[in-house]
Amino acid sequence: MLFKLSLKNIARSIKDYAIYFFTLILGVAIFYIFNAIESQTVMMNVSSSTYEIIDLMNSMLSGVSVFVASVLGFLIIYANRFLMKRRNKEFGIYLTLGMSKRKISLILFFETLIIGCISLIVGLVLGTALSQVMSLLVANMFEAKMTEFEFIFSSSACIKTLIYFSVMYVLVMIFNTYNVSRCKLIDLLNANKKSEQIKLKNPWLCIIVFIISVCALAYAYFCVTTGATDMQTADKILIPIAIGALSTFFIFWSLSGLLLKIFMNMKNVYYKGLNSFTLRQFSSKINTTVFSMTVICLMLFFTICVLSSAISIRNSMTSNLTTMVPADIQLDKKLDLEENNEYSKNIIEDSKVSIKESLNRLGFDVDKYFKDIVEVNLYATNDILIRDTLGSSYEEIAKQFPYLNYDSAETFIKVSDYNKIAKLYGLDQVHLNNNEYIIIADFDSWVNIRNQSLKNNTSITLNDVTLTPKYDECVNGFIYMTSSHINTGVFVVPDNAVNNIEKETGIMVANYNANTDEEKQEIEDMIIATENSPYASSTTIEASTKISLYESSIGLGAMITFIGLYLGIIFLIASAAILALKELSESTDNKERFNMLRKIGTDEKMLNKALFRQIGIFFLFPLILAIIHSIFGIKFCAYLLETFGKDELIKSIIVTAGVIVFIYGGYFLITYLCSKNIIKER
Repeated sequence: MLFKLSLKNIARSIKDYAIYFFTLILGVAIFYIFNAIESQTVMMNVSSSTYEIIDLMNSMLSGVSVFVASVLGFLIIYANRFLMKRRNKEFGIYLTLGMSKRKISLILFFETLIIGCISLIVGLVLGTALSQVMSLLVANMFEAKMTEFEFIFSSSACIKTLIYFSVMYVLVMIFNTYNVSRCKLIDLLNANKKSEQIKLKNPWLCIIVFIISVCALAYAYFCVTTGATDMQTADKILIPIAIGALSTFFIFWSLSGLLLKIFMNMKNVYYKGLNSFTLRQFSSKINTTVFSMTVICLMLFFTICVLSSAISIRNSMTSNLTTMVPADIQLDKKLDLEENNEYSKNIIEDSKVSIKESLNRLGFDVDKYFKDIVEVNLYATNDILIRDTLGSSYEEIAKQFPYLNYDSAETFIKVSDYNKIAKLYGLDQVHLNNNEYIIIADFDSWVNIRNQSLKNNTSITLNDVTLTPKYDECVNGFIYMTSSHINTGVFVVPDNAVNNIEKETGIMVANYNANTDEEKQEIEDMIIATENSPYASSTTIEASTKISLYESSIGLGAMITFIGLYLGIIFLIASAAILALKELSESTDNKERFNMLRKIGTDEKMLNKALFRQIGIFFLFPLILAIIHSIFGIKFCAYLLETFGKDELIKSIIVTAGVIVFIYGGYFLITYLCSKNIIKER
């Protein structure tokens, strides 16, 4: 009998369960999709190094899933609070008719069980279907070839989803039983007549708190933008985060007390239409709203920053590969090492010969397998350190960036060598007089530092020859092939300027003497095989290849994107669902008030407009402040991740905005439509 009653209750209250069902099904589907990636990668034809990255990504996704499950568990319990509150009067009638609290608990047990089973089944079906699309996305992100497409059902992801969500539903059952045991009949019957007493806060106190909060927030913004160079340790980063979180809370607290007072003094606005009703409804639950608004605002802020940064990193890394990896291979090794305890006698001997000779000793025929070969040398001397090349700008720069190592030796390259490598890379070649130098760099922060000294016309002395900068700013360029902008500065000087300076590094850049990808991979395998040569321990030679850089960059970018999407979407859903459920609860409480407005002649159009504005205020308030937070948060992320480049950041922000509009806006629309149905109930 109780089971049948539970079924009837669910069928009768299906409108109330709409948001709850939607959120549960979405949560189950997303949880399954991201945990099923491990099974989907079986279909991909990728290299062993890419598989290692995929394994790492799967391990990280498993760890993130524990955190995601906690967020969803909190969300489910919060949703149940709404459903319990929605049915307080119903439970009161049950008690009035003589039903025991134990039987009411059993009804809730069956309802939770039924809802849980339905949401798990529908969510898993939806997740399984969408995971097939995800498998194509995974292959595209890793630029892998699908050996064959087949329908995949991940039993491990299914089991994990069942276990995690079963635990959540058990906790919900315990929570419901506890709530029923504590309820009183009088409270249940009169619950919908109760509202929080509106207390107008002292406006002067609110103004003072608001000003202090804004100033504190401005300081936090300063720390993560202009003062970002001081944010070198975790404890220092946590300080502006904590200040920002507290400031957010007190901004909402102060505005909640100020807004109603301000609009009450604006008679033309306050008494226009149903504005007075809407504003007082907004203030009627102000104590609980302030805390939830703060939590939602911070979650939205996290979502915007994570999604924007993750997508930007992936796009930037992919874009960088086309310009920063122009050749098939780059090899480098230390040159002219002196005898010391750090290197063996064989390594010191090898440092006296060319890279080509080292490769021959490793059993690799350079002339047979390489073409377009360019060999250059880099020079360094402890007589010219970074502090020396900054000139009069040093003291000011050292104050701005106190954590940089200014005692490192600068790196030099002959202008003829640079032009050879620039020609192969497709970069602009340079021309120097005998008393000039230029700096090649592409790491933005270091470019700005270098430019300060160049604008001051800072000179350097090599071989008793004084060199002055040809340009007052750095020339964009690089020496080493990488997937990110890490060149802090290389000095291009006249050839005779480094005659008596020790060689530091030898570099060989070349293309493979091959026509197909298969032939290139064969040469790559031969290079890797040189690690097993007996001579391998006698040389410091290292190789960076286009294939390996592509695989590692694409793999890392894909991993960051998937983790960012996973966390960002879950936080976005949680934020929107909490707001939606809270607003549905408010609509339930306000149903009698809307009926009263009908009785005094208010038409449905005005009621719907008032409801739309009320829900809009709740959805927009945390979003607006989250967007402001995100402007500075993304700037800080861009500072931390500047080696990847900022060219793709705008595109990623646009994509993030689209995701927020679709999910957050979708929840807003569903909330409004459901709330409109609730206030129409007689």
